[in-house]
Order: sequence, then C-alpha cells, then structure tokens
Amino acid sequence: MAKKRKDTGHLLIMRLSAMGDVAMTVPVIAALRRAYPELRISILTRRGFRPFFRDIPDLSFVDFDPTGRHKGFFGLVRLTGEIRAAGIDTIADLHDVLRTKVVRTFARLTGIRTAVIDKGRKEKREMTRRAGKRLVPLAPMTERYRHTIRRLGFDFDMPREPQTKPCTVPEPIQETVGPKEGRWIGIAPFAKHRGKIYPIPLTDELIGLLNETYDRVFIFGGGEHEKSFAEGMERRHKGVVSVIGRMSMSQEMDLIGNLDAIVTMDSATMHIASLLGITVVSVWGATHPFAGFYGYGQHPDNAVQADLPCRPCSVFGDRPCISGDYRCLSSIRPQEIADRVAKAVAAQKSDRR
Repeated sequence: MAKKRKDTGHLLIMRLSAMGDVAMTVPVIAALRRAYPELRISILTRRGFRPFFRDIPDLSFVDFDPTGRHKGFFGLVRLTGEIRAAGIDTIADLHDVLRTKVVRTFARLTGIRTAVIDKGRKEKREMTRRAGKRLVPLAPMTERYRHTIRRLGFDFDMPREPQTKPCTVPEPIQETVGPKEGRWIGIAPFAKHRGKIYPIPLTDELIGLLNETYDRVFIFGGGEHEKSFAEGMERRHKGVVSVIGRMSMSQEMDLIGNLDAIVTMDSATMHIASLLGITVVSVWGATHPFAGFYGYGQHPDNAVQADLPCRPCSVFGDRPCISGDYRCLSSIRPQEIADRVAKAVAAQKSDRR
C-alpha cells in the first residue's frame, strides 16, 4: 500500500464502458469523495453516463468521444494531451482495455502516476471452464475498483450499502406515469447477450403475475424489438407501463428510485437500481453472481438462478449455449421470480416497522 496521500492533487478515473460497469464505479467514487472532500476528481467516460454521478459533488468529466476527436491512435494521443492540460497527476485505470492501456502508457511517459485494475481474469477462466469449475466467490468489482484507487495512496473504506438520498417522483415524470399510489415494481428482462435474457414467453407470464399483485409494473429496456414487446404488454395489462424511449437516463433513474423493487437480469439496470438503493431481484443464466458483478448492497437471497453443472459458462453471457436451449434461463419459472419479489417487498415492510 502506498503512503496515504494528502487531500490534494488531481485524480483521473478511467472507465469508458460498459454501462453497468460504469454504474458500479459510483459507490466507490462516492466513498472516495467523502474521504477526500478537497481532492480534484475527474471521470473519463462517455458523456451519456454522466447522470450516474449526479449525487456526487464536485466532479469533473473528460467526455470520451471514440467516433470523433478520440478516434484511433492519434485520437488517443489527443486525449492524453487533454489529460495533461487538465493538470491531472494520477490516473486510476478501472477498465484495462487497449484504449486505456495506450492512454496509460503515454501518461506515464509524461510523469503521471498510474494504477490499473486487476480483473481476476485467471480466476474467472477457472470459474467458467467446462470441466473442473472452481466456483468460489471472487472479489466484487466495486472492491477491485477501490483497491486500484488505494494503490495510488487514497485510503478509504466503503459502506456495505449505498448511501442514498430520499427520492420523490418529479413532476415531469408524474405527467407521464402519474403520482405514486400503491406499490410500484419495475422489470428489465433484457440484456446485450442471449445468455442473460429471460425468454420472452416466460417474461410475458411473469409480467402478468406481477400485474396481478402490484399497482404498477414498469418495463425498462432499449431498442425497437424490446420497445415493441413492452408496448404490447402495456396494451394487454392496465397496470403495465412501458418507459422505453419515453424518458432520458436521468428520468429513468428518478423513476427507478421510487420503485418498491425491480426484477432485472445480470445487466446495467441491476447496477443502476443498486446505486439508488432499490431492492433488486436478479435473474441469472449463463453468468453467476460469484464472478463479482452482483449488485452493490443487494441481498444474496435475491439472486434467482438454476443449479446446473454447466453454470456459469461465461463471464459476460456471450458464449453460445453448449446444449443449445439455454436451460439455465428457461428452467426458471416465472412464479419463482414473482415469489422472490413478494418476499423482498414484504421484508422491506418489516424493516420499516
């Protein structure tokens, strides 16, 4: 461990993508800010991810533009120049991909101190191999992020759960979904890779079950196919509302912050809800919570998963199913998920007494 730094200097934290991984940096940076209120902190990420950091004071941003001014090798050289011009003296690389390696290398040549994340790639390969899986809990990504920053001399601890602010439904959102009355549940059944997507027929059934129990069920997602499905559910069920394409990222966060619980896959929405302190019932297929990507502060009992010898087969859910049927997802019944939601909501009521 490096000697603890004074509350001075200018730290750049790099995490370019993906959405969920960027969201996982938020509780870490929030804890760092509480420990070092005078430290200058800049975030290098895509501009669209800025809303994640809205509750952390005094942050600056370097907007990563991979298709414009930061495109290609010379774009990364330009980016390094922007970093130097900003007076940054330390860099925490929480991504460790080719682009950040290039920036990190150039930065070191100019005297900027750097630290890079250990992603635990070897342990993850051992966890996902076909035979002889080593299925043990790995360090959470939030802890890997914190450890990387601590190596630069910034010593700080993190709470076991995110420290959130009370959230009310803003008027612009009320104009779309109305004021909050009764119990609101969210569902985000989609993901980037098939190994993390709950089958559509089962999602259809699950939404029906949730609609029978709760006053509102909000469907989150993106893309035209997902939007079409969600709007179909909205037409069929009075209490179901699709928010896909109707709200900005910040507005979706405001809505999620008012839910009693949300059902997600191993996806960005799980991490967004987690940083807002919302109970998440997460459904796991090809991936596994032990890989370190479980929602920050979420109870382990709220992970719904099938006990199959082939799981996990992937860290990201992008490998084709060896059986071809994705039974890791199709074997999870909608009623099991609905029961887990009911239990989680009931536990919240008990905690408030």
